[in-house]
Amino acid sequence: MNLKQLNILLADDDDDDCLFFKEALKSSTLTTHLTVVSNGEYLMELLNKTPQLPDVIFLDLNMPRKNGFECLSEIKLSDKLKQIPVIVFSTSFEQEVVNRLYQNGAHYFIRKPSEFSQFKKIIQQMLLLVIQQNTKQPIEQNFVITLQNN
Repeated sequence: MNLKQLNILLADDDDDDCLFFKEALKSSTLTTHLTVVSNGEYLMELLNKTPQLPDVIFLDLNMPRKNGFECLSEIKLSDKLKQIPVIVFSTSFEQEVVNRLYQNGAHYFIRKPSEFSQFKKIIQQMLLLVIQQNTKQPIEQNFVITLQNN
């Protein structure tokens, strides 16, 4: 992927997490454009009406109106949207949930780090992975991203 600007769509209803995400992008060496939506219904409306699709979607699982599982399913069932890499963010880490996300076509899973320095590093790591691998889902052993994978 050779991009002048990486277009990122963040779907998260937590204001603090959105602020951390924006701050993490500011410290990135990549040129990015961020669009933020606060619920799953708005995410799907935006994706279905926009002419320019994002290069990557960061998706929180626990959102109002339509949760991350529902959004992921809709995205992966759509011929227009299914090629967009979807990176799932969550505060929980249940293996059954992780397995289901992988089977439903998410590209990566990240457990939201509690420290901002870790948050910045993992966002940068994910953006580099998206650029390098474009739209390919990794093998299951590489699905969960931690800083130790560096």
